[in-house]
Order: sequence, then C-alpha cells, then structure tokens
Amino acid sequence: MSAVSYADAIRHGFEYAMERDPKCFAIGQGLWSPWYVGNSMRDLDRRFGKERVIDTPVSELATTGAAVGAALNGYHPIVVHPRMDFMILAADQIVNQAAKWRHMLGGKVSPTIAIRGIVNRGGEQGAQHSQALHSWYAHVPGLRVLMPATAADARDMLIAAAQSPDPVMYIDDRWCYELAEELAPAADIDVAAIRPMVRREGGDVTIAAASYSVTLALKAADLLAGDGIEAEVVDIRQVNPLDPTLVLESAARTGRFVAVDGGWSTCGLAAELLALVAEGVAPSRLKAPLARVTLPAAPAPTSKPLEAAYYPTAETVRQRVLKLFG
Repeated sequence: MSAVSYADAIRHGFEYAMERDPKCFAIGQGLWSPWYVGNSMRDLDRRFGKERVIDTPVSELATTGAAVGAALNGYHPIVVHPRMDFMILAADQIVNQAAKWRHMLGGKVSPTIAIRGIVNRGGEQGAQHSQALHSWYAHVPGLRVLMPATAADARDMLIAAAQSPDPVMYIDDRWCYELAEELAPAADIDVAAIRPMVRREGGDVTIAAASYSVTLALKAADLLAGDGIEAEVVDIRQVNPLDPTLVLESAARTGRFVAVDGGWSTCGLAAELLALVAEGVAPSRLKAPLARVTLPAAPAPTSKPLEAAYYPTAETVRQRVLKLFG
C-alpha cells in the first residue's frame, strides 16, 4: 500500500462522501482549478459533474448563504473557502445562521453543512492572505471545529463533517499538504467520536497542538529527545467542542505543559488550553509554569526574512520547553 498525501486524502474524503450520499455536493470558488485548492479536489467535477461540484462567482457571503439554505432543505453541502481570510465575509451565514438554527427551532431543523476553510501562510503572501482564524469560530456554540493534522484525519474528518447533523467547520492547512502516510480503508465516521489523541508518548512534558502545529510539536519532540527530554505530543483534533480529558491527564502526569498554536495568543486556542490545565490540574502536580508558543502579536509580514522571524519553528518550541527545565 502506497502512502497518500494530506491533499490527496482530502480528495478521497470528498469522493467517499459524495459517492455514498447523492444529496452531498461541493460549492465554492475555484473548485475546477488546482490553483485554488491544489490536488485536494482534482477531477471531482469530472467524476461527479459540475452540478455537484459547483464553481461559484467570488462572493463568500452568497455562496455560504446558498449552501445554508440548501442544507435547511435536505441537502448536505460542503462549502469550500480557498482562503480562510476571506471566509470572514460569510461570518453572518456561519455564526448567525448555520450555528443557530437548531437551537432557535427546538432541534427540529438543523443545517447539515460542512464549511471548509483553507489556511494559507508563507510565500510572502502578506497579512490578508496568511491568517489562521480557527479560534474565532471555536468560540461559537453550535459550530463544531475540526483541524486535521495528518493525512488520515484529513480524509476521515472530512467524511465526518459531511455526515454530521451539526454544522461543522473543517480547517485544513496548506503547510500539511505534503505530509503522507498509508491509509486504512475509508469508513463512516461519527463526528462526536473525534477526540484528542496522543501522537507521541513521553513522561517529561506535554505539548498540545492542532493542525500544522502538531508537526512542529513532533519535530520539537525529536530535538528534545537529544536533550534527554521525552515530550508527549497531544493532537487536539476537534477544537470545538474540546474534550479536556486527555489533555488534563497528560499534563497532570508529566507536570509540565506547553500549548503550540498557529494563531495569536490573545483569546486563542493556546490560551484556552492553558486555562483548561490551570483549572483542571492541581497546582501541586505542576513542576513548572504553563507555557505557550504562538504567532507574534502582529499581522503577517510580506518579506521572506521577516516571515522567518515571524513563524515559530520546531526549534522555537524546543527552546520554550527547555526553559521549563532551567
């Protein structure tokens, strides 16, 4: 069995969902163009037809609103936003409509909709094309937020999102697209069963992360092993609702905790993880102050040398962990 890339795994997720559900369709900008979405949707329009893989005009608001309406009428759309930055233009449809209908109508109506937001960073794209805004949407009750860190999860979480009775935000990161692994056969996935998992075991420090930050954490763990420190890496996977059980168990056992996140510190995922540990682990179990690695509090630069300073690396994570042992 050959390895499948993260990007191809997303395409496999679309194929599985659309083959099994004739009411499932994809809609968004650039779906017929690999320039927009890479290999992640290659040839899906040829396989399923352009009436089920719908390339839309440039209006995030209209595209998402149409999909929410279709979902309320029994269809199961997957909306694709090639750049998460501009998904902000559809915030009303996502936050005030999709996330609220079930609660406003006593559970009798719920839009079965998956909203795919793609994170693009680096390459001197600048501040308006480089944002990971997952913490915004994780703040909203009624909206599940998934962040796959591996090729297997990229496929399986998309399947889960397409089948979920709840509105789901599925966020993939282009920096993960070259990751590859062998995949087991695809199967139906219950979105409620997606919980944090340990990607690497260790007893000296817990590093918790999601999406591409898991890759940084795993690379940092390799470096730390050379320092005689065994780091446990916890992949959060479903950011909202966030099951704290594994995070708390790991932090209590290792006594040291670092959150790594590709967003900013203020009101972010790393802040939430630190709060969980601060509230859920007895101070007597902790051997060092809680720590986090995030983006600097500034918009992304449009300069390769500045980008090198702006984005955390595995070495950044290593140095932050080493301070806990100083």
